[in-house]
Amino acid sequence: SQSGEQMLSSQLECVQSIKDGVLEEARCAESDGVTLLPQQGSGAETRTQSALKLLQVEAETLYNKEDPEDLYVTNILYEREVTKREVTGAEVAELVWKLCLAHSASYETADLFMTLVFELRHLSLEALRALWQRSSFKCRDNWQPLIDALPSCATEACVVLMKDLIASGEVEEDKVEYFFWSLTFIPNPTLGMIESLAPLLKSPRASQSCFLGVTALIHRFCSAHSSCDVVPAVQSVMRTLGKFLGGNCTVQDSEHISKLRLALKAIGNAGLAAAPLAPALSSCAALRRLPAETRLAAVQAFRRLPCSARVSPALPQLPL
Repeated sequence: SQSGEQMLSSQLECVQSIKDGVLEEARCAESDGVTLLPQQGSGAETRTQSALKLLQVEAETLYNKEDPEDLYVTNILYEREVTKREVTGAEVAELVWKLCLAHSASYETADLFMTLVFELRHLSLEALRALWQRSSFKCRDNWQPLIDALPSCATEACVVLMKDLIASGEVEEDKVEYFFWSLTFIPNPTLGMIESLAPLLKSPRASQSCFLGVTALIHRFCSAHSSCDVVPAVQSVMRTLGKFLGGNCTVQDSEHISKLRLALKAIGNAGLAAAPLAPALSSCAALRRLPAETRLAAVQAFRRLPCSARVSPALPQLPL
């Protein structure tokens, strides 16, 4: 080898003793050598010997066999114990303060925030409004824990309060967008949620996330309630969307076409509730002077409707 080149050599030998499937003893001998100048025999070597020996085995049960009623089968979704005591607004306000004082990137903050979400679910709308009056302050880094926690709360009271805060301009735009997208994940939407959110679609400032979030909420509501198309709040939303179609999707400029396409996406999102708009959708799809993209959006709006609602026999052979 060349001068200055290091030569490494290592060796490890272990002997294990196993009895009845249990490791009783393990003895190892390890040697590591470094040769700096092979011609002169210069170098260093270390030898290590180690021994592990089993001293005793303790019996352990994985669960208490005396209380089988405490065991149950569940899925792997995160669970939290049901709060058996009554949650007060003062306790939740104190929790918000603790969140503000905690370090933003700590396990303590994550646990406090999760606790806040679960405790908000126990408060009435009146209690939530009182809590907002008391705890609407911003923490360091301009953080408002309540604004972040309300979308995850997912109760009717939380949705109504968040809608009121959005309508009054007290929520920043990115938080508004997050709230509307979170509507998709509410497992059991209520009529009160739809009644509260329906007026937002009439605002000139209503965004794409507002249209799609509200109609996704309606889709899930209608999937769980028969004859939802006769519910006044649902009808109100569909009438608002129907106005964008203008009967046969006749629009004058690019701005209206953009809004028309958004309305078509929202109608398709709404599912069963969109059945009354099927004739208008058929007219839009058949209107040759519309851009092909818009006509295709009208066809796609039928995707969640039953075959009985697809009233136009010409739809399958429409020339695009």
